[in-house]
Amino acid sequence: MMFEVLKNLACPPDEHPTRCAVLKDQFLKLSQYYQLRTAENYTVLNREIETLLEQEGLEEAGRIFYFSVPPFAYAEIAGHINSSCRPRPGAWLRVVLEKPFGHDLESAQQLAAELRNFFKEEEMYRVDHYLGKQAVAHILPFRDQNRQFLDPIWNRHHVERVEIVLKETVDAKGRASFYEQYGVIRDVLQNHLTEVMMYLAMELPANISSTEDVLQHKLQTFKSLQELEKTSAVIGQYQAYTSQVQEELQKAQNYFSMTPTFAGVLIHMDSLRWEGVPFILASGKALDERVGYIRVLFKNRAYCTQSEALRDAEHSQCKAKQIIFYIGHGELNSPAVLVSRNLFRPIMPEGSWREVTDHPQLHLFGQPLSDYYVYSPVKERDAYAMLISSIYHARKDFFITTENLLASWEFWTPLLDSISHQAPRLYPGGRENQHLLDFEMLGQELSFTLAEPVEFLDTSKQTPDDYQTIQAKFRNSSLVSAWPEELVSQLASDLEAVAARAVARSGEFHLALSGGSSPVVLFQRLAKHHYGFPWKRTHLWLVDERCVPLSDPESNFCSLHDHLLQHVRVPYFNLHPMPVHLNRRLCVEEDQGPELYAEEIAALVTNASFDLVLLGVGTDGHTASLFPHSSSGLGGSQAVVLTESPIKPHQRMTLSLPFINKARQVFVLVLGKGKHEIVTLLSRVGNKPKKWPISGVRPSSGQLVWYMDYEALLG
Repeated sequence: MMFEVLKNLACPPDEHPTRCAVLKDQFLKLSQYYQLRTAENYTVLNREIETLLEQEGLEEAGRIFYFSVPPFAYAEIAGHINSSCRPRPGAWLRVVLEKPFGHDLESAQQLAAELRNFFKEEEMYRVDHYLGKQAVAHILPFRDQNRQFLDPIWNRHHVERVEIVLKETVDAKGRASFYEQYGVIRDVLQNHLTEVMMYLAMELPANISSTEDVLQHKLQTFKSLQELEKTSAVIGQYQAYTSQVQEELQKAQNYFSMTPTFAGVLIHMDSLRWEGVPFILASGKALDERVGYIRVLFKNRAYCTQSEALRDAEHSQCKAKQIIFYIGHGELNSPAVLVSRNLFRPIMPEGSWREVTDHPQLHLFGQPLSDYYVYSPVKERDAYAMLISSIYHARKDFFITTENLLASWEFWTPLLDSISHQAPRLYPGGRENQHLLDFEMLGQELSFTLAEPVEFLDTSKQTPDDYQTIQAKFRNSSLVSAWPEELVSQLASDLEAVAARAVARSGEFHLALSGGSSPVVLFQRLAKHHYGFPWKRTHLWLVDERCVPLSDPESNFCSLHDHLLQHVRVPYFNLHPMPVHLNRRLCVEEDQGPELYAEEIAALVTNASFDLVLLGVGTDGHTASLFPHSSSGLGGSQAVVLTESPIKPHQRMTLSLPFINKARQVFVLVLGKGKHEIVTLLSRVGNKPKKWPISGVRPSSGQLVWYMDYEALLG
């Protein structure tokens, strides 16, 4: 059977039939089949290799083991190779691993740890065959050879957006077991498209031939990626997928798969070069065409007064400017590099790429092919052939290192977790999809352009839209309750309305914000959706602060900065962090930090009464940094005090309870099932701040409003 498989191997299309027959014959003579099940099998194989070397009078250079097996078998095979089949000292060992390399960050770490027990990092070659595609493999050489043209424009000032796309017409039939476990993001985006993005976005090393430099620059780019939110992605599933899963995996007829077969993801980077530039990664099965491409679209600031009919079409500055690395298939049906003629004529290696001058009547991205300089490979090479050649030559820049792999999973795992229970949009598949999967960018978010047709909706599942916002009473104060996204949206709108009224009344809005995790979603909502917020007239104060440097990730001000301040325009002198770090020390009473903050409030805030204070609630009933049985802050005349937290960092600075109660309005945000127990307790107790500080929040002449999601309220 093995002989039949080998006999049916094909030669490259440009190989002459006679030469092909000779090559196949030589390959068949060199091929041997061994069944490797036990440690003894590997010992026998090792002995036979050494015997063959002695017979031929050869010195062994090294061995390559290609793991074309499921990942669960890696550890056992690796152990056998390490103990029984390593080459003699002086010869190298290289093991080649095929994806998937884990399912998420935790499984990837576990797999990496297992392999590290048997192999050194330099011995492992994780294959991503996309990196062997000729258009992809040429990205770095293209950037390097065209530095003189690209250096001024390869940045946020000139690039409008970057698109990295892989579309397939086939569905998952026959692969349902794999696909149900992995889905499109794990199958394509986390590896293929992410690696392509690294080549585009990474800083270019001085020497692109240095494998170590290339890998280090890729890792630096991973560190610049902004965290993905649930709203960073749109997901879909072709209509027949669930029935295919039911059939292949013998699932019940009422089984409903949540696995996405289509995904579009919006990625941004925190780097001087790419800040604000959207990188769009998209892939899917059962789409209208099979094609892969990377498209860098440049901004166009030109306005041409001459009518289009009279312009020099070839060099018109009003036409779109783009660089396209065409991976294959689609209209061109072959790898290519295309550069708009109104950008520059690129430098391409003559021996391996040739200019295509006979332009068929094709249009690509809205432009005739004649608008581009078009280059295709002199000789098309199979991606695996190129990668295997790199393995022989010990070039690792086209492979995924352990550090690289874990950085990628660390980036993608939070998104995968956040959408794991999100129903994907159903689409019919093929050309019938029409505009159903078109999506658009709104700030940092993605959403489908068209509403989902009623006939594709799964009416058996309730969604947040099935519920209306509940407005009622809690502890004799106003209560607003909804699903988390809707609740935070309502809170942000209410906060903006309070701000507008305050500015209209006095010209300023004084807002005091709590720390912790709950306000983060509010900060992000304000940054992304409330462009009419009067930030220039807003003073931002802290309700409480941990006694750590302001740049420390534990700092409430640091969280406020990362999730809100860096995205909006609040005047610098309107920011009022708590003075927890004075005289090179943290929260020392002699430095009088609380008194300084109280004086600053008294000097700027009329009657020392904030327009709005935003609070949260801890599971023990604490609020701000006022904890049960605290020795300070629950009473007295001090506006700002130092307190002790039961959890690290222990020292805190906080507004006192009497001072909070001087505010015009107090909003309390409570999110998550973990808060249901304290919410139930608070609904039954009176004013007992010593036991539950939040119960003492009762504005003396202002309004208190509770914002709770359904899980906190109803459990």
